[in-house]
Amino acid sequence: MRCIVDHTTDPYLNLAVEEYLLTTQQEPGFRLWRNIPSIIVGRNQNTLSEINLHYVKDHNIPVVRRLSGGGAVFHDLGNINYTFTDRYVPGMDTGSTFARFTRPILEVLNTLGVKAELEGRNDLVTDGRKFSGNAIARYKDRILMHGTLLFSASMEDLSRALQVKDREETRGVRSRPRSVCNLSEFLPPEITALHFMELLKEHVTGSMAGKPSDRPLQPEEYKVIEALCETRYSTFSWNYGSRHKWEFLRKKRFPGGNVEVCFNAPHGTIESIKIYGDYFFFSPTEEIEKALQGCPRTREGIATCLQPFVWDDYFRNIPPEGLYELFL
Repeated sequence: MRCIVDHTTDPYLNLAVEEYLLTTQQEPGFRLWRNIPSIIVGRNQNTLSEINLHYVKDHNIPVVRRLSGGGAVFHDLGNINYTFTDRYVPGMDTGSTFARFTRPILEVLNTLGVKAELEGRNDLVTDGRKFSGNAIARYKDRILMHGTLLFSASMEDLSRALQVKDREETRGVRSRPRSVCNLSEFLPPEITALHFMELLKEHVTGSMAGKPSDRPLQPEEYKVIEALCETRYSTFSWNYGSRHKWEFLRKKRFPGGNVEVCFNAPHGTIESIKIYGDYFFFSPTEEIEKALQGCPRTREGIATCLQPFVWDDYFRNIPPEGLYELFL
């Protein structure tokens, strides 16, 4: 296992590192990292529906889109991020993946006297409050799961940065809020964020199969990462997307998360389409969007266009019939 404790706090660069580790590295990996105050949105989210744009602009808060699904989160130096990368085994489901990779995190907390558990889709909670959200991305035969740990984050900044306008005004779907807390509330004051990161590193590397190897990112690796940052993670088009006038906008919350479909369908045929949401996935939504272009706007037409796809790879815990209804 390769272990990386990153010291850069640039959110654009840090999200580029995530893609680099997922798409180029073959050995299992564990990474710890932090960001300056920033908002990280899920791969398929409508960014403007998730952020308080005025607050973000007034405070120069970077907004960066990640590769994985799930909802928007606020980062600052009081938030610890962790990443696992490993081989993807066909048939893996999100529930077992979250359970597997969050287990060592929970074990560390338990040893420190914090009773924490995995609850709901992807949350770690203690005392009924959330301190961690987790998300998954897949690339070919590799999988990445990363999560947040609210350690001593600014709750005021968190709530203000992610505060959005009225749903009808934004015409978007918000992530469902939940009561949150900092882990520092439950730990002795001498355990700082850096100390806690060291405890995590020692436990994770000691509990995983294979000999751990502390190997920071090398200059030649940073060349690839910086190119990813320049061409994707620091661009407006990646982080916000393009503005488009839609004839139809429909949205609904399912057990697997929020889904919002925007499309134009003149003469009963879907011509352009964008699907937003905080759902989890293993395969890119763009493939579904492409398949629906030129599709008749009927239940039978949509079902025929989407029949070749392994549905659960694209929309976890969202029934196909529910998505069809949003187009009708």
